Amino acid sequence: MTAQPKTAPEQEPELPALPPVRAKLNQPKRALVAAAEVLVAAGLIWLAFYLWPKGVATITTVLDDGRTLVSHRYYGHWMSLAIFSGTIAGVLVVDAIRQLVLAARARPKHRA
Repeated sequence: MTAQPKTAPEQEPELPALPPVRAKLNQPKRALVAAAEVLVAAGLIWLAFYLWPKGVATITTVLDDGRTLVSHRYYGHWMSLAIFSGTIAGVLVVDAIRQLVLAARARPKHRA
């Protein structure tokens, strides 16, 4: 048997390095999204103040001897809707602040 000469393994050609992918944080259109979120949050706050009084009923009873009994009845579904709308409004305001920061964030300086 004859020994075959060893050949170098074929190497793949090197590809040029791709530039790093940068997220586009500075997007001024995010300010429009923030404005829309603030408007929706204002509507939800109005809704919360509208719904809260619907959850309370005052019942006044006058007895035969002239005494007046006042009691309050609380309806949980109206109150929970008011609390829920206020909570969602708070989340929207926090996200609107985040959108404004991303809309106004300065771009990093490029190194030469």
